[in-house]
Amino acid sequence: MSAGKWYLKGLRDGIPIMLGYFAVALALGINARGAGMTALQATVASLLNNASAGEYVGFTLIAAGASYIEMFVMEAIANARYLLMSTALSQRLASSVPLVQRLLLGFVVTDEIFGASVSVEGNVRPAYPYGLFTVATVGWAAGTCVGVLLGNVLPARVVSALSVALFGMFIAIFIPPAKKDKVVAVLVVLSFGLSFLFSRLGPLSSIPEGIRTIILTVALSLGAALLFPRKEAADGEA
Repeated sequence: MSAGKWYLKGLRDGIPIMLGYFAVALALGINARGAGMTALQATVASLLNNASAGEYVGFTLIAAGASYIEMFVMEAIANARYLLMSTALSQRLASSVPLVQRLLLGFVVTDEIFGASVSVEGNVRPAYPYGLFTVATVGWAAGTCVGVLLGNVLPARVVSALSVALFGMFIAIFIPPAKKDKVVAVLVVLSFGLSFLFSRLGPLSSIPEGIRTIILTVALSLGAALLFPRKEAADGEA
């Protein structure tokens, strides 16, 4: 399949992500309004920072008048998991994919775009996540803008209910491979269970969420790689 067709497929597959992002970004926009940001400022922030937790932390720090150093440290912690996702996605690319495209993919990666991209069998064509990002970021930026403009007009329960769609979409990404592979299914269950325990157990609960995600991801991935190694797939067309 050509790069153009992969891009179009990404646009189609990204529509559910876009709708979910729009719902979640409404609440984010309301938070940005509370921090004193205009609709334009918040929209630009959403176009440049593709992370819900990272943006929420950023808007909260802006409202608190935090320093640039505090902002840098907290954003690094909140978004650290994307280092792992970008690295993992890079391993699914053909060796002929240039560094510039790999760096660009690192910018467009989000939890949902990563999940949809790695669910593709064989090597991932860069055009596919580009397509996912193109349509998804529209929902993300538009939702943030509308959230700022509407302020607190929408009831909190409505915004919370809308955001459930994103979780449903993300679940739909990992359920199919979990049904086909028992190892994946076990890892999914373990990740949920350990994540819950980490958030409840004394000292572990005080670890920032981004760091906890990295620890669990590395530990579970390493364990699976050692116990259930997979054969390297041959390079496909880049």
